[in-house]
Amino acid sequence: MDHCLESGGQWAIISGDRRITKNHAEYHAFRNSNLIGLFLSQGLNKAPVTKQMERILVLWPSIVTVCRTVEGGAMFELPIKTTRLRQLKL
Repeated sequence: MDHCLESGGQWAIISGDRRITKNHAEYHAFRNSNLIGLFLSQGLNKAPVTKQMERILVLWPSIVTVCRTVEGGAMFELPIKTTRLRQLKL
């Protein structure tokens, strides 16, 4: 599942594919892309699609806030239980 959104001129992707956060070359390419990455947590990625969509809707205000306040290249994890987005670092 990969989706893009645009908020205030900043583009972001929502993805369940976290390989980009583990591979150094892909990580640095993404950081230089100026996109904001929002990656499903491991538990959320394994959840049914309806649960994933429910969580994205619950987290939507936080997602919009992050997209309006951070610079491109940032990556965050979308949690399955809390409403706090965790910034990912390599």
